[in-house]
Amino acid sequence: MTELVLIGRAWCHLCDDMETALRPFLAEYGISLKTLDADSDPALERYDELVPVLLLDGEEICHYFLDEAKLRAALERF
Repeated sequence: MTELVLIGRAWCHLCDDMETALRPFLAEYGISLKTLDADSDPALERYDELVPVLLLDGEEICHYFLDEAKLRAALERF
């Protein structure tokens, strides 16, 4: 199953904005979204200055802001 992963943090307004912008894609493509807190997992340290970061099956799609064209192109490959 295709899964989007959003790496962010609780107090990040950009993270909230990206999660909101993703909702139509979740419905349109019937995919799930998993959110991970960059501050609670040492393995996510490398994303510290980039959050929010959106991954699709482990591949980075975008960070800071949702790149709808890039996400749509990646989703079309699945």
